[in-house]
Amino acid sequence: MNAQPGKNNNDDQPAAASPDSSGAFTVTALQSGPPCCVPEPMIEVERLCLRYGRTPVLQDVSLTINRGCISALIGPSGCGKTSFLSSLNRLTDLIPSCRVEARIRIDQIDVYSPKIDVIALRRKVGMIFQKPNPFPLSIRRNIELPLREHGLRHREQLHEQVELALRHVGLWEEVKDRLDVSAFSLSGGQQQRLCIARALALRPDVLLLDEPCSALDPIATGVIEELIESLRGRLTAVVVTHNLDQARRIADYAAFFSNRDGAGRLIEHGSKEQIFQTPQDALTQAYVNGRKG
Repeated sequence: MNAQPGKNNNDDQPAAASPDSSGAFTVTALQSGPPCCVPEPMIEVERLCLRYGRTPVLQDVSLTINRGCISALIGPSGCGKTSFLSSLNRLTDLIPSCRVEARIRIDQIDVYSPKIDVIALRRKVGMIFQKPNPFPLSIRRNIELPLREHGLRHREQLHEQVELALRHVGLWEEVKDRLDVSAFSLSGGQQQRLCIARALALRPDVLLLDEPCSALDPIATGVIEELIESLRGRLTAVVVTHNLDQARRIADYAAFFSNRDGAGRLIEHGSKEQIFQTPQDALTQAYVNGRKG
């Protein structure tokens, strides 16, 4: 995808926990993010083919996503968009029948190298699911648990990171007096923001979001959209959405997937202006204009 100018959100970023060479966490200041949408590949997917058992789901998908941008994956249900996301941080490994053939590089790391540390990969490439999935623990423990698992033990540092993560998603003022109550006491929108805070606490370089607003009301959806937009320039976000208006609002780029010849394929990708205003493929044109292709 070609570069597209956008907003740069580098001001006053908080401190955060970051892994040192041993994998343990130390508290450091977040570095200023790169300018939004610099023409520098962050994710490079070449000839991705994915199947469940004998059923092909994705065929011959190649896509480059630039660093610091928000990319929306759009297309009808069942064309492999979620499977595409899952292949990026190897959640597909958890499905015994799934087979992936591809060359995928994220920040020059070969995702499917036999030498890859999958746990470290998933720390680098976070995932937010369609339905909020907080742990059955307190609000505080939802943030502390992944930090503890990655080596942060000091109580004061943990408290600092909990506050920073919750502030980053706009939850701190809403929950600061009830950090030790169950995360399930939160509304759906608050739970989704908590899940995003939990992912951001590990300082990922990439955040994958699979229809993060589909279970939320319009007000909560607006809050999540603003949160996603605030990440522009700080990390690379890839969002699956069936809401075309949402894609128009938040994305820098869009990629249209559809079923063709018995499998999901990438039909067209480019800036959101190109995809929504001047699509080149008839299938894309039909889809973005609400017509059956």
